[in-house]
Amino acid sequence: MTQKIGIAGISGRMGQMLMQEVVAVGATLVGGICRPGEDPKGATLFPDIAALAAACDLVIDFTHASTVTPHAAALAKAGTGWVLGTTGLSAADEAAITAAAAKIPVIAAPNFSPGVNLMFAIAEKLGAALPAQTYDAEILEMHHRQKVDAPSGTALGLGRAVAAGRRVDLKDVIVSGRDGHTGARKDGEIGFATLRGGQIVGSHSVIFTAGSEQITLTHHAFDRRSFATGAVRAALWMAGKPPGLYNMKQVLGM
Repeated sequence: MTQKIGIAGISGRMGQMLMQEVVAVGATLVGGICRPGEDPKGATLFPDIAALAAACDLVIDFTHASTVTPHAAALAKAGTGWVLGTTGLSAADEAAITAAAAKIPVIAAPNFSPGVNLMFAIAEKLGAALPAQTYDAEILEMHHRQKVDAPSGTALGLGRAVAAGRRVDLKDVIVSGRDGHTGARKDGEIGFATLRGGQIVGSHSVIFTAGSEQITLTHHAFDRRSFATGAVRAALWMAGKPPGLYNMKQVLGM
C-alpha cells in the first residue's frame, strides 16, 4: 500500500524539495501546511497540523522549533507517524518528542543526509578508540548567514556521537564559543566553533588532535536535496513500524 505523506512547511525551500522527492518515489503526496500567505505551489493546503495529520499516514516536518511541541501533540492524537528534521530544540521539545513516540513511530534526526549519518557512526567509533586524555576533540561547523541556531543540530549530533564513544554525557564536557582568557584546555572537553556566512548549505568537521598526530573527519553538503532524499527514505522505511523513537542509523541498516 502506498504511503500517504504530508509535509509541514510545504511552501519553503525544503518543503518544495520534499514534494518532488515524495512524488519521485511513487508515494502519495496528500498536501501540507505552511505559514499564512505562503503559496504551496500546486499542492493541497490544509488549515492546520491536526487536519493534515488526519489525512496522512505520516508527516515530514522541517519547520521551526516553536512548532515541535504542538505538532507532537497533534500527531500523537491522530496516530500519524512523524519524520522530524527540525533543530534548535529545547529540553521541553525533546520531552514532547519522547512522549509522542510512546504513541506513534517517530524518526527524529538533526540531519537526514546518509553521509552525515555515516559520519555520526564513525565519530562515535573514533571517540571510543582515541583516549580523551590524549586526543582533544573539536567540532567546526559553517552554515549560511540566515541560520538562527548555533551550534547547528548536526554539530551537536557529532558532539553526542563523540561523547557516546567516550561514555560521557555531552552536556558535561561541551565547550562552545570560547572567548577571552579561557585558560588552558581541559582533558576530555569537546569544543565547538561556529562560523556563519554566505549561502553555505552545511560544512562540518570533527577534529581529533594529539601531540603527534591529527585526524579530521569532514562532510560538505552542496545541496539540500540530500536532506530531502534522506527524509523520504526514512518515511518509506517507517511503513508498518510500531510506536517508538527511531533514528537514521536504523533506517540505513547500520
